[in-house]
Amino acid sequence: MNTGFYADLDTNFYQACDMCDRNFSHTELIEMLKNGNIPQKQIAALKLDYVYSKEDALALISNLTGCDGKIREAVVLKIYQILSEKQNVYKFFNYPKIFANATIDINANICRLVVDSASLMRNMKGFANEYTNEIIKIANEALKELDSFIFRDKKYVINKQLFKLYWCLETLKNFYSYVPQNLLEEILSKSAAQKEYTIREKTAQILILSDILPELKQQLQNDENYYVKTVFTKSL
Repeated sequence: MNTGFYADLDTNFYQACDMCDRNFSHTELIEMLKNGNIPQKQIAALKLDYVYSKEDALALISNLTGCDGKIREAVVLKIYQILSEKQNVYKFFNYPKIFANATIDINANICRLVVDSASLMRNMKGFANEYTNEIIKIANEALKELDSFIFRDKKYVINKQLFKLYWCLETLKNFYSYVPQNLLEEILSKSAAQKEYTIREKTAQILILSDILPELKQQLQNDENYYVKTVFTKSL
């Protein structure tokens, strides 16, 4: 698979401009998504109008992970656009593990669109159950790592796990009904104990959606951080 640029920047620029001006068949776009280089995959994703099969969707969604950020951004934008416009294609995007791995991308803009895209399909029980199970695994791994850190650990290492946990909680806000109550309570209790206020804020946003953990809810209502306790006043 060719995932690099063209030979040099000038060649890359002119070839990319040429591709922008050209019309490609659906088959050509799918082929570029499978085997193209960075600009080819990026432009193919942006030019793709529709998916007609699970294989088409896989050619697109396979580029959500393990490739250049320019490709991932173009791909997730197109996935969200297609899913927003046509519910009859949801069944083609039944790849929960890929969505789960992409949920914790290093680019927050990609994370947001992945969560929003997956949330459009939350009424597909098979997808939602598998996706949620993967997110629970990631959240628990992040919490385990955070519990093991000591004050000498580098801040960026800690922030990486907090970032993962943040997006897992953002996901669970839309998929909490698929999480067994005991698992949800465990995740929320541990998340509420984190020093990072954005994690506690996300925890509060999930708690206001259910009747579980009233004592924890009361605790966060009196949190020292304004944004955490304001979650509850906004819900009134």
